[in-house]
Amino acid sequence: EYVREHRSVGAPAFAYLLSAQGQALFPRRYQETLTYILEHVAVRDGRTAAIAMLEAHLQGMAARLKVELAGLPPEQKVDAVTRLGSEDGYMAEWQSAGPGAATIREHNCAIHAIAERFPEICAAEERFLRAALGADVDLRAHVLTAGCNACEYKVQFAPVPLLGSRPSEGPEAAPGELR
Repeated sequence: EYVREHRSVGAPAFAYLLSAQGQALFPRRYQETLTYILEHVAVRDGRTAAIAMLEAHLQGMAARLKVELAGLPPEQKVDAVTRLGSEDGYMAEWQSAGPGAATIREHNCAIHAIAERFPEICAAEERFLRAALGADVDLRAHVLTAGCNACEYKVQFAPVPLLGSRPSEGPEAAPGELR
């Protein structure tokens, strides 16, 4: 399948979507087992408990990644996270979106069946990226939305202060006091 997209500059582009048969060709790591476990937990302990399990897993991954990525420039952080996503079957890629900004696209949802039953995982994945990268992350496009061919995240890192810069002294500041 394909859809025609109109972008701001140039000729229209075509975005191709995989059929259900095509999606079945890509890795879906442990989907059946994990879905069964989550549904069992939801029946036994409530949906909130199942979501809490997913969130705890992502929080643990984010904590480990944050340590590994500490001190790296933004581009290397985004590259490492997208590489990990691709290794996990997400077919992730990224591109620069200006100074301190990037766009991450996941062309294959490795947990699509889980996300269909527990869509809260998508918000948890956004929080995972935010914590791992130490940046603002905004989910812009979503594969669970009809016609969407990828999950797309806008990543914005905080500006890095220049060496030796400090807040200026304002007119109300006492001598030696920073405002």
